[in-house]
Amino acid sequence: MIQDLVIYLLYMGYAIGFMLGLATLFTWVERKQSAVMADRIGANRCYIRLPFTDVKLVAWGLFHGIADGAKMLLKENFTPLTHDRFCYNLAPWLAAAPVLLVFCVVPFGGTLTPGNLLPPLHDFFGDRSYAMQVARLDAGILIVLSLSGIGILGTMLAGWSSNNKFSLMGAARAASQMISYEVSMGLALISLVVTYGTLDLNEMVRWQSGLLFGALPAWGLFTQPLAFMLFLTAAIAENKRVPFDLPECESELVAGYFTEYTAMKMGLFMLSEFIEIVVISALLVTLFLGGYNLPYLTDSGFVFPGGARWALPHLAVVLLQAGTFLGKVFLAGCFMIQIRWSLPRFRYDQLMDFGWKFLLPLATLNLVATACVQWFTLKG
Repeated sequence: MIQDLVIYLLYMGYAIGFMLGLATLFTWVERKQSAVMADRIGANRCYIRLPFTDVKLVAWGLFHGIADGAKMLLKENFTPLTHDRFCYNLAPWLAAAPVLLVFCVVPFGGTLTPGNLLPPLHDFFGDRSYAMQVARLDAGILIVLSLSGIGILGTMLAGWSSNNKFSLMGAARAASQMISYEVSMGLALISLVVTYGTLDLNEMVRWQSGLLFGALPAWGLFTQPLAFMLFLTAAIAENKRVPFDLPECESELVAGYFTEYTAMKMGLFMLSEFIEIVVISALLVTLFLGGYNLPYLTDSGFVFPGGARWALPHLAVVLLQAGTFLGKVFLAGCFMIQIRWSLPRFRYDQLMDFGWKFLLPLATLNLVATACVQWFTLKG
């Protein structure tokens, strides 16, 4: 149907703009946040001069992201003399594309009924309604795990095809690190599946729209606090950010697996890391922070404890849900950048010990405890 095609094209455009826009903004946030923590001014040298005036529009350094993109596009594309051409060129795309695809199963709003937004739209859309999600899949959480596992292939190909010992060591570190922390992340997610009783991310958000003890939002953060800590730790490790940046630490491996990459190919690796921050933040919000839900907000407006109601038009509810999701994702991303500038880097043996000897037993214990609680609850 043409109506379905229009809606899903709009969803795809929104999802791509959401990820690329926030990823660019996070490059600025990282500079400014690190500058504030180090008592520096931060990015402020890039500006746009207003035509026919001497007025320089600095805008708190926001134009640095545009300057970075232009620099990457215009730099010389250097390639090493001895490299595997096919794998070398494929690796940046294999690292970036799966990260973009993961977002397609993440719900960024509730239910959209286009005919209720504006009267003229009703003639075209009728009473059709759509979940605000690019692809609603019953096994959404499995899609997340399978797609996130593909990204590491790009990293390994980059390290091997560059024919550089630092690149190869970085790729080997990235692969072992990913395997070590993916297991703990998977067990944390299984605990959530046991709690919510579904693999569908949209249904998980709906489950969290309830209340605990009549007033507290039933977010995963409160029902599964240990799984929240495990997922956050493992996700930062898979993002290869400090304190888990062993695959690309410049003091030991120059730039790790992308040492031999320049220009936009290197830009793709770097941009994929920031897009990954956006996607991890979106998953964190969806799984543990109620997704697009505001406390007491329903599809018809606010319903407060005690029965008081505040009805809202459908357009206002849709904008509130989309804005809430955006705000939560932005704050979660800033929190992860704060961690990156607060903690020192692990040694490699400490990294492995932490993953296998601490996180994995803790994730297993959490899963067993969750299963026991659910079994006794259902039995009761």
